[in-house]
Amino acid sequence: MSDLFSSASDPLADRNRPLADRLRPRDLHEVTGQEHLTGEQGILSRMIAAGSLGSMIFWGPPGTGKTTIARLLAGHTELAFEQISAIFSGVADLKRVFETARARRMSGRQTLLFVDEIHRFNRAQQDSFLPVMEDGTVVLIGATTENPSFELNAALLSRARVLTFKPHDETSITTLLARAEEVEQKPLPLDADARASLVRMADGDGRAALTLAEEVWRAARPEEVFTAEQLQDIVQRRAPVYDKGQDGHYNLISALHKSVRGSDPDAALYYLSRMFDAGEDPLYLGRRLVRMAVEDIGLADPQALVVCNAAKDAYDYLGSPEGELALAQACIYLATAPKSNGVYLAYKAARHAARENGSLLPPKHILNAPTKLMRDEGYNDGYRYDHDEPDAFSGQNYFPEKMGRQQYYNPPERGFERDIRKRLDYWAKLRIERNQK
Repeated sequence: MSDLFSSASDPLADRNRPLADRLRPRDLHEVTGQEHLTGEQGILSRMIAAGSLGSMIFWGPPGTGKTTIARLLAGHTELAFEQISAIFSGVADLKRVFETARARRMSGRQTLLFVDEIHRFNRAQQDSFLPVMEDGTVVLIGATTENPSFELNAALLSRARVLTFKPHDETSITTLLARAEEVEQKPLPLDADARASLVRMADGDGRAALTLAEEVWRAARPEEVFTAEQLQDIVQRRAPVYDKGQDGHYNLISALHKSVRGSDPDAALYYLSRMFDAGEDPLYLGRRLVRMAVEDIGLADPQALVVCNAAKDAYDYLGSPEGELALAQACIYLATAPKSNGVYLAYKAARHAARENGSLLPPKHILNAPTKLMRDEGYNDGYRYDHDEPDAFSGQNYFPEKMGRQQYYNPPERGFERDIRKRLDYWAKLRIERNQK
């Protein structure tokens, strides 16, 4: 994956090269969109000023300049530049690169090794970088679109600084397009709305923006200016940056879940729509909504689980696209329902207690006694049938004797759990009264 950017020294040379390649910067200050790293006070600018680079992991979405900046750093520090991709490289390639770097170091020159898609190397391959990083044979710069804390070894991360690359915003994409017009010596044949639409289509990817611009120039007849609608017909709609097995997937489902939990139906509906638009399996979303119903609403609104299961069944019955509306309805219902994690916390506490206390025997008075031996042992002795007691409540202890009575469920004063709270408080009062007799 080659990232690209900004302005080149001879923009008219080699017109057959892709526009993005012709716009590669020749200096760090020409890079746009990553000013927090490359600006005057940015960490990369400070490293160059100090004349010393450390190993780094560049983490960010595609088209944000990771490869370009690595090349520029090598040039600014006079390090030899080597580039490999984890997609196309194996153990033999790594050995070759390390041997070359060692030979180069013997002659007094260090190597900047740029590894694209470094997260695709397995753990053993990642560990192979450690010796050459530690003895100074290479300065490693790894590029990844995935969260390094999940995808890279702790040992590798402890020896490299993670730098976060940001998606291009509207300003930096607009800057790139202006530079492209300067290189091409002609304006993009787009009206204002179409130009804004192209910026949105780029989705924070500088390379994508320039590729789209090239497609527009190729399609335009002399003096023709495209509208936003015509632009979509020409370039087609670029799929959102979203991989159902990677960070984009988890980021959006996290945003959806937290929007529901935060009682913001508009944000929740927005993220649900983003996931629909990206081609997420609607039944997966239905399952996630069910999870939200039991984790974040629980008994504050017992109908939440019913609504979510009904929405899932409705999608099964209607299919797409009509079925998505049922899931949207469930999403809004959850976001506007009273919130409680009382059941969730109670379940976690009970599971912890079950693991910690081992195989304790329940109190004998609540155990059945089908044999004479069990009756002689005291099984079922003193059991009081709750339906025969006043208020259908005996107040007996049901926990193992060694544990004593425990409390896991503590319903908040919200929604239906307000009524449950009153009931539990009333039973607690009766329990005290009846155990004092």
